[in-house]
Amino acid sequence: MKPSHLEISRRNMMIGSGAVAALATTPADVATAQTIESPSISNVQFTVNGMVRALKLDTRTTLLDALRENLQLTGTKKGCDHGQCGACTVIVAGRRINSCLTLAVMHEGNSITTIEGLGTPAQMHPMQAAFVKHDGYQCGFCTPGQICSAVAVLDEIKAGIPSHVSADLNAKPELTSVELRERMSGNICRCGAYSNIVDAVTEVAGRKA
Repeated sequence: MKPSHLEISRRNMMIGSGAVAALATTPADVATAQTIESPSISNVQFTVNGMVRALKLDTRTTLLDALRENLQLTGTKKGCDHGQCGACTVIVAGRRINSCLTLAVMHEGNSITTIEGLGTPAQMHPMQAAFVKHDGYQCGFCTPGQICSAVAVLDEIKAGIPSHVSADLNAKPELTSVELRERMSGNICRCGAYSNIVDAVTEVAGRKA
């Protein structure tokens, strides 16, 4: 039996539906879509490594991308970009954060320290020197985040901030290997230099004690 000339194939029906939808789109709809897609730009100013920096950024720009792409401070690494590896750790207002998880515009007026601000090859920060001495790195990719985190960890302990392994939450935390490993657990080293990192941090902590 031959198909009736009134029958419509599925393909022809979809083509026809698409054409109707296209005709139904008005200039106002197109203008609305263009408005939604346009990025929102904002001015932001913060102090990075002791220098006041003013930027004009897409409001969706992370602090990590602002540091790397806009300020060319590439010491801060983009690892997982999901806050899981710690390679992007920087110190903001005295506290360590994952810069990939925060927007740059959220830090208006803040003081930010990256690995470049801690020391230079000619005049290294004690933590940088300790990492070199104790071979606290192999490929070096995670090292900037490890060092920034380690510096902040010692400040946390000095301030009496407990961790998940602190035996007494009301007592000053003790500088033990277990304590250091817990506090540094957010910084992943795929090369496995953890024991050397603990040795480096312990040495610097001893200097401050």
